[in-house]
Amino acid sequence: MTAETYPIDRDLVVVHGPDATSFLQSLVSQDLDAIAVGDGAHSLLLQPQGKLVVAFYVLHRAADEWWCMCEPGFGSLLADGLNRFKIRVKAEIEQREIVAVAVLGGASRFQLTVDGDVGPASDATAYERARIEAGVPRMGADLDDRVIPQEAFLDRDAVSFTKGCFVGQELVCRIDTRGHVNRYLRRLRGEGLVVGDEPTVDGKVVGRITSSVGDVALGYLRREVEAGSTVEVRGHPAVVEAV
Repeated sequence: MTAETYPIDRDLVVVHGPDATSFLQSLVSQDLDAIAVGDGAHSLLLQPQGKLVVAFYVLHRAADEWWCMCEPGFGSLLADGLNRFKIRVKAEIEQREIVAVAVLGGASRFQLTVDGDVGPASDATAYERARIEAGVPRMGADLDDRVIPQEAFLDRDAVSFTKGCFVGQELVCRIDTRGHVNRYLRRLRGEGLVVGDEPTVDGKVVGRITSSVGDVALGYLRREVEAGSTVEVRGHPAVVEAV
């Protein structure tokens, strides 16, 4: 897939100060020590039980400064989640709003940048279709506080299994080594797919569509419904694809 760029609105949580790196490193799922100044990566803030609080993209802007960018409307949730653990820590947490550039496809499913001429935000429908085609889940649609990282394949690039402790680590690592989840995020192609539709196999409901644009959608399906199979959605066939 050729990389495409889309300016998009983002909530921004800036964490800066002498303890900014060590503070975040102890909480989030990504190994921040491996991210050089100027680089970024996906990360997660999880509940102690391992389910999601907020998915975000983190940029290492300066030696003691990190920019955590998330979907509009989720900045307060991220800031509150971080502040909950901010005890005797020399770091400040500030909220802002920015326009970032999403890079979809290419070497990575999804990256964010903020440098250069960003311009106004892209057409929402065009970006939404590109996001679904790239298999990128969105907070508030495909991701909420019931999601376990492996269900949406967030463990591919947002979780470090070697960094040491972080909030929610026990469940995520246990699933990685000894378990499995009961559902997976999949892409579906079919006629008139709508959020809330419940795909079926042999008359049995096997999941739910969480985001859609026309004939392409994302949704969670039971793990036994494999990529390449066909489900039925409101009387029409839809092909299941891996994200």
